[in-house]
Amino acid sequence: MAIYDSHPHDDLVLIIAELTANAVRHGHVAGRAFRLRVHAIADGGTVRVEVTDTRAERLPRRPAAHDTPDAEETGRGLLLVSRLAARWDWHPRPNGPGKTVWAEYALAKWLRLPDGF
Repeated sequence: MAIYDSHPHDDLVLIIAELTANAVRHGHVAGRAFRLRVHAIADGGTVRVEVTDTRAERLPRRPAAHDTPDAEETGRGLLLVSRLAARWDWHPRPNGPGKTVWAEYALAKWLRLPDGF
């Protein structure tokens, strides 16, 4: 089964785009980069996206339940992530300054990844 041109592919592209854009816009520290990690969890039905940056004082704001896509001109990225992902959160970077923002996407409702993916 082709993964491209599918709902899971498009959803994951949006999640990755939003989390990396946030790292560039809100987590950038001059001279330092961010790290992107995308991997399938052993259950074969979940993909986890992790973006780590080096700015510890700018933490993600959780979208409020009453936020709507038309609420503001900017700041809708995590609202989008919260609607597409099965779950998301952040934690302090364990080996230096910064944080990791992560999201898990449930493929199980769409398809299963082939062995070795």
